[in-house]
Amino acid sequence: MSRCLIHKSEVQSFIERCMTAVGTKPHHAHSLAEVLVEGDHRGHYSHGLNRMDMYVKDIESGICAKDGEPVIEKESAATALVDGQNLLGPVVGNFCMKLALKKAKEAGIGWVVARGSNHYGIAGYYSMQALKENMIGMSFTNTSPLVVPTRGKACTLGTNPISVAAPANDGDSFVLDMATSAVALGKIELHHRRGDEIPIGWGLDAQGKMTPDPSKVLSGGGLVPIGGSEATGGYKGYGLGMMVEVFCGILAGAEYSNRVRTWKVTDKVANLGQCFVAINPENFAPGFTDRMSDLMSIQRSMDPADPEVPVLAAGDPERANMKKCDEMGGIPYHLNVVNHMNECGTRIGVTQLLPVDRIISN
Repeated sequence: MSRCLIHKSEVQSFIERCMTAVGTKPHHAHSLAEVLVEGDHRGHYSHGLNRMDMYVKDIESGICAKDGEPVIEKESAATALVDGQNLLGPVVGNFCMKLALKKAKEAGIGWVVARGSNHYGIAGYYSMQALKENMIGMSFTNTSPLVVPTRGKACTLGTNPISVAAPANDGDSFVLDMATSAVALGKIELHHRRGDEIPIGWGLDAQGKMTPDPSKVLSGGGLVPIGGSEATGGYKGYGLGMMVEVFCGILAGAEYSNRVRTWKVTDKVANLGQCFVAINPENFAPGFTDRMSDLMSIQRSMDPADPEVPVLAAGDPERANMKKCDEMGGIPYHLNVVNHMNECGTRIGVTQLLPVDRIISN
């Protein structure tokens, strides 16, 4: 499989050029590009450069606002309700997480919810901001209905991701960043774009049957919750998806469930609900990072079932991917994705495109 090696700074500047070409404020474009590049750097290719054309379309169509900044509508010492003003999701997310951290420094906890937001990239980007302050961070968002609930036939929930980041000693950390569906839709899209089949257990066709064909999932089918069928615990993933709706759509007064617009259909504003939490461990028992390090050490140091496959803690696979990228001198992108995004850039008048001559076999 041919991949193209591109430096992080090149991807960052390309995304910024594309977004400003359709009228995005430079600092908003910068915020978006940072989230997308971080997603790719961490190995979450479904939420990085692969998503850029969607953000371009949202700004181009006028369904996502280009001007303004988020507004605090209501707040207390530890909480806030924010109106995202229909701005790009990363603009709203950065505003809210910064506010949550400020409140956590003063009150021990900051719980901020937003309505009027849009797709914000990887949830972990926001929870990890707390690590810089030696705090616990959490981030949640609802999404367009893409998941079929247990015993159901239609999509009524989003992939509704959950992220929790907790600091340990010496820069180590626990970073959980996951969808409440078996996989993110972007992974289905990437397989479809590459012409690959998907594993059974990722998605359903229009008749509600498991399928290895990504095109059937994307055309009338849907994703399954974590756990898959009811017999294998799919109702637990379904419950987690509902929990995210409580924190996001319901608490923030945003759209929720099948009231959120159809994925990639720009017939109305998304009005997504999002939740950002910061917790200061100093307000609780002493020695938090020591215990976190011990907790992860217990898991990592155990004898694995397969000696070639060690037991990991959440965040370890991403750290390994980042290390690999850094050693290679860039992020390896599938050539089809690079070509597709260059076509998008050309269409909107961007002349400095992504390089396509650094092909590596992978």
